[in-house]
Amino acid sequence: MALSVIGAGLGRTGTLSLKFALEQLGLGPCYHMMEVFRLPQASRQWSDAADGKKVDWDVVFEGFHSAVDWPSAEFYKALADYYPQAKVILTVRDPQSWYESTQATIFNFDNHSGANPEWLEMIGKVIGAKFNGDLHTRDHVIDVYNRHNDEVRRTIPAERLLEYTPGQGWGPLCDFLGLPVPEQPYPKVNTTEDFVGRIKTAREAAPPA
Repeated sequence: MALSVIGAGLGRTGTLSLKFALEQLGLGPCYHMMEVFRLPQASRQWSDAADGKKVDWDVVFEGFHSAVDWPSAEFYKALADYYPQAKVILTVRDPQSWYESTQATIFNFDNHSGANPEWLEMIGKVIGAKFNGDLHTRDHVIDVYNRHNDEVRRTIPAERLLEYTPGQGWGPLCDFLGLPVPEQPYPKVNTTEDFVGRIKTAREAAPPA
């Protein structure tokens, strides 16, 4: 099974809503950071990828039709090369509001207390390294965010790339994918409060280290 959609947008840019939207459009299951919590081999696979080791992407994404969010977004170039027929979606939001969201959620270490050590190691290699270990200095974090988005725009051919803000709804997404617009509203999930609850639930359900 090959991925048909690759999400290149960083976490907290509407990636969980996009996951549910893609699944609603028949392009699921969609791989997301939440899957890393429940798949016992996932943290090690992504740590290996971050270390430059050879990773069999077909094994990583076995059973999945799409992938969004970290950690896969960090490897969007490798995945786009490996799955040349896949379309790429860059989810974006205002950099300042994105920064504020990260500080309350994914970059708030209190939300990750008690997490699986192997998962924390992977997060350090994939996300911590991207920001050179500094996840809190506003100008630096926003600069990394902007440079990532600019790199995606330069790297992926325009005809293969959709730059998407979840507030745009179904229209641009369905046009890009060549699919009909569902009758149901576009999913809107994972507010800051949602995130904290989901992280707690995912950790409790995760396999032991």
